[in-house]
Amino acid sequence: MSSSSSEFTSTDDETKINPDGRITLGSEDFKTVLFALLSNDPKYRPELLIPRSHGPVVIKTREEKLVEAAFESCTFKVLMSTVLGFGLGAVIGLFSASVTPQTPLGPDAKPQTFREVFRDMKSTSITHGKNFAIVGAMFVSVECAIESYRAKSDWKNGCSAGAITGGLIGLRGKVYRVHVGYA
Repeated sequence: MSSSSSEFTSTDDETKINPDGRITLGSEDFKTVLFALLSNDPKYRPELLIPRSHGPVVIKTREEKLVEAAFESCTFKVLMSTVLGFGLGAVIGLFSASVTPQTPLGPDAKPQTFREVFRDMKSTSITHGKNFAIVGAMFVSVECAIESYRAKSDWKNGCSAGAITGGLIGLRGKVYRVHVGYA
């Protein structure tokens, strides 16, 4: 509603425009405005301006917002980093096993069979995959906890999560000098 009388049309005789530009609504106009504001009908605002930087601005639908919220949830991030960490670790383990095969040395050493080589590659891949999955899950969990605590999403969360995760890995490996340097 505007303060000029040309843009405001009243259906009630009690509605007045005060000299200072404020509008006093009568009972019928008040009910109409109240129902319009409190109803569940979609309210489109053609005068709403959204700044554009690169390309057209598209307002997201409710479903798009729900999918985006699901992808940004800590649960999804932890699950995704665990699965992708396991996959990356398995590939690195496969490469590592092919570069350094466990060949027996000595005069009576016999060459490995295909089954033994495959078993060695499988165990190395699974071991590396588990380690990468644990590190990925630990990093993302710590990062989500820091992000929730700080209520900010910036580069400091990832750096702090990396430092804490590295400290926890050092603690698991009983490298206590790392913690003295970190403190």
